[in-house]
Parts: sequence; C-alpha cells; structure tokens
Amino acid sequence: MGISFKEVSHLYPTSKKKTYTVALEHINLNISAKNEFVALVGKTGSGKSTLMEHMNALILPSTGTVQIFEHTITPKKNKNPKLKQVRKRVGFVFQFPEYQLFEETVLKDIMFAGKNFGYKEEQAKTEAMKTAMLLKIEEGLLKRSPFNLSGGQMRKVAIAGILAYNPDIILLDEPTRGLDPKTAEEIMEIFYEIFKETQKTFILISHDMNLVYKYATRVVVLNQSKIVFDGDKVDLFSSPLYQENHLAKPDVLDMIDYLNDTMGYGLDYHIFDEKELIESVVKCHE
Repeated sequence: MGISFKEVSHLYPTSKKKTYTVALEHINLNISAKNEFVALVGKTGSGKSTLMEHMNALILPSTGTVQIFEHTITPKKNKNPKLKQVRKRVGFVFQFPEYQLFEETVLKDIMFAGKNFGYKEEQAKTEAMKTAMLLKIEEGLLKRSPFNLSGGQMRKVAIAGILAYNPDIILLDEPTRGLDPKTAEEIMEIFYEIFKETQKTFILISHDMNLVYKYATRVVVLNQSKIVFDGDKVDLFSSPLYQENHLAKPDVLDMIDYLNDTMGYGLDYHIFDEKELIESVVKCHE
C-alpha cells in the first residue's frame, strides 16, 4: 500500500472562537504504491486539495491517521516521522508550481530537490538533464534565469524539479491550469507516458473532465468533505452521480450520445478521447 487514510477528518479554525470549518470528514481511502492514475474530482470547496495535502504530510489530520508507505502520520506533531523522508517518496506538483522557482538558473532549479534529498552534484545534474530532455526543455534554456521564461516554460521547469528526484508517487494539483491547450496536452502526455513506463502512481486534481476521462484509471469524487464515489470512470459517467456532484460530462461522451441517437451507431462509453472515437466510427463502416 502506498497511501492509506483511516477515519481522517480535518478541521480549519474560523475567525470565531472555538468554531471550525470541516474540510474532510471520516475519510477512508487506500491508494496503491504502483500503477494507479487516480483523479480527485468535485466542485470547489469539496475537500480535494485538503485531501491531497495530507498525502505528503503538508498538513496533519485533526483526527485519524494517514499511512504513507512505512510512515504513520497522526494529529500529534511531535510523534510524526521525519517528514523529509515522506516527501522524498511522494512528490507534489502544486497548482502553480512556477511559484516555487527561486534558483539563479533553470538547471540549478531542476537539480535543487534532488540535492536536498541526498543526490550528489553529478547525479543531480545527470537526472536534471534527463528530465529536461523528457519535458522538451531546450538545452539553451538551462543557463537562463527561470524568471525570464514564458509561463509554459516555467511550468515545465517546476515539474522537472519534481520528476528529477524520482518520487514513488506523484501528486498533481491542476497541473495544466492556465496553460494553452497544446502545452497542457503535451504535459499530460508526458505524465501518462511516465505512468505507463514506470507504473508509478499518479494522483491528479482536475476540473477538466476531458482530462480525467482520458487519463484516469480510477476516479474519487468528493462532495461536502466526504468521498461519495470511488471507482471506474465509465461507471461514474454512466450514472446520475456525475450530475449530482456538479461534474461536466466529457466531450467525447456527448459526441457518442449524439452519434448513437442520430446515426444509430451503438457505441459504448469505453472510448476515452476523440481519436479513439474516430477509429471506432471508421470500424463501424468497414
């Protein structure tokens, strides 16, 4: 098991004395250390980000425990393990990861986390160069200041800094937010290729149901601080649950419904993007 929540609740204090806002309530959730691409979805304020922040102990539970590999995280700060060891195994790509950039060059920024987690200079540099190549960060950019890059380039540099130290589980908090569609697709394809090649577990927060439907192998829906669905994406979007939880229907499913209703194709929902849909329609005419 990679990450396991047992009866986890989280309360945020309000401005009024002895009153709290419930962010998570009695969460029980198990996520494997390998081969899961989990999407956390739900309307704004449902508890997604708070849930993810527990996954590498950025915040502690108010009640219950979170097991992260061999480390048990409890509400008692002084009884928790060294959190650096937790974060070495669970990497966090924040919603605007470029806000984390601070080194004088792109290469040093990508190397920083690896060195912090014990890599020697040459190893950190080697891994940084490999990751930069993977993310198509041009070699000519590596000596430049990260603050003189475009928004999409800055995002890639910040993501590279996480991937370069090779965490076992990677948390993605809306990693494509604010990016143009081409860059967003490019980054998601890189994540998905890493997932397929390494069987690392990825956990994604996204409001884009097209991304969720294309990439996720499992969907966890939160509503009012509780998990209300945990399972297969086809089951979710084949039921009224997605509407009840204020989720948009993926575009490819609207297309499938239209083709079935108007052309009588009889396509099912096990088609996850427009390319697969076109291939399926072509087969119907062979």
